[in-house]
Amino acid sequence: MTLFAGLKVLHLLCAVFWVGGLFFVQVVLRPNFAAIELPQRMLVDTQVFRKFFLIVWHAMPVIILTGFAMLPYVGGMAHAPWQVHAMLALGLLMAAVFLAMYFGPYRTFRRTTDRARMASCLSRIRTLIGANLILGLIAVVVAGLL
Repeated sequence: MTLFAGLKVLHLLCAVFWVGGLFFVQVVLRPNFAAIELPQRMLVDTQVFRKFFLIVWHAMPVIILTGFAMLPYVGGMAHAPWQVHAMLALGLLMAAVFLAMYFGPYRTFRRTTDRARMASCLSRIRTLIGANLILGLIAVVVAGLL
């Protein structure tokens, strides 16, 4: 396997973990919470988000670093196809949304014991997860056009 192929595999696997996790939280987990009482929902959210954010904290820098490391193989930014520029913009935007989510509502969620405030934080987290899911799906489509 060439270095480029290895970088690409690592890049794609981390993207699958991140976007797949977003999809799971938004489309599978969230709708099923209607059947669970609020205290149990918050307990499940605490566990799910702790693990999910840990995965993203590892996947996000790997995606960014492998993306930049693959640039010389496509001729650098000056000669890269428009899809590479779009993926870079989308990836950096997704990273910014993640950081805003992590250091904003998720930090507050972890530190508070007030249930109303926790519920408000969870609502904002889910909104940002939805936004990141849309950005991630667009990035997947753009990558598929390469």
